[in-house]
Amino acid sequence: MTTENIIRTVPKVLLHDHLDGGLRPETIIDLAKDIKYNALPTKNPKELAEWFHRGANKGNLVEYLQGFEHTCAVMQTKEGLSRVAYEMMEDMKKDGVCYVETRFAPVFHTSKGLYMDDVVNAVLDGLERGKKDFGVGYGLILCGMRNMKNTLEIAELAVNFRNQGVVGFDLAGEEGGYPPKKHIDAFQFIKRANFNITIHAGEAFGKESIWQAIQWCGSHRIGHGTRILEDLVFDKDGNVVGLGELAQYILDQRIPIEICLLSNVHTGAIDKLENHPFEKLYKLKFRVTINTDDRLMSNTTMTNEFMLAKKYFNLSLDDIEKLTINSMKSAFINYEERLKYIYNVIKPGYQKMREQLLSL
Repeated sequence: MTTENIIRTVPKVLLHDHLDGGLRPETIIDLAKDIKYNALPTKNPKELAEWFHRGANKGNLVEYLQGFEHTCAVMQTKEGLSRVAYEMMEDMKKDGVCYVETRFAPVFHTSKGLYMDDVVNAVLDGLERGKKDFGVGYGLILCGMRNMKNTLEIAELAVNFRNQGVVGFDLAGEEGGYPPKKHIDAFQFIKRANFNITIHAGEAFGKESIWQAIQWCGSHRIGHGTRILEDLVFDKDGNVVGLGELAQYILDQRIPIEICLLSNVHTGAIDKLENHPFEKLYKLKFRVTINTDDRLMSNTTMTNEFMLAKKYFNLSLDDIEKLTINSMKSAFINYEERLKYIYNVIKPGYQKMREQLLSL
């Protein structure tokens, strides 16, 4: 028995969320007014939300990313950045998320004169205020962009802020033509610093992108990883009968896959939800996690993502708890903190829900 209200109530963990992909439409309009940004398609919040959803649902990654021009354009002041981060934490609380790792690319928030240190400090300020007010834990991941040459600088920035709330480094952006190994110096720096790496891979490009992310760059998690499907062996009836060497390695090493169901349809990574590899990977015991990616663009929440997983893959409450624990095990915070969330928040939360359901 997993209704929408039950799923919203139980504790959830979100590892793949883009800060600049989850703004409230009203906030975008407010911030645009504050900095005199006049390029928004509309100043009506409902129409603006619909514009973002429509633009994202084109079936390819390049068009999906176009909406970020507007969200990044209005996130150019310390106050604006802090507000967006704080409101994200409030939205997590409303959605029943107990721990979130949000990510963004600081380089996109310096066009009005902020330094990248200012940008990161402003976001961390909002996240910390949100943690105090809403009781939601957080980690911040800094993104380098595949099509830029300053990824080592971003990697250094991430390590500089590791004791203030930054928990890892990510490589994001258009995959085609920008292989992760071109940024090897950034990843080597992160590894030498004993820090955490996640990489967008296997979303718009094949399994080679995933292989490079892991074996060249040392990624500890894989963002999306949808194209791992290419390394599964199927019989004529569509059943999985074997794994290629890469898929076997990912399974054996328990490398977490940050799956984003709805966004994978919107970017064209898959054609329709029922064909998503999530179910096959979950049944094969891969360390899969469920995530939102871009809440504004895809008009989604963690509750919505789990509702879709329930509808298309028949997930039970036990499955949702297992996936939540998968996520918490895979978080980039310290081991002791992960255990506290699992044993003090997640397991008691699901046990309480089972007791409530039994008493009905």
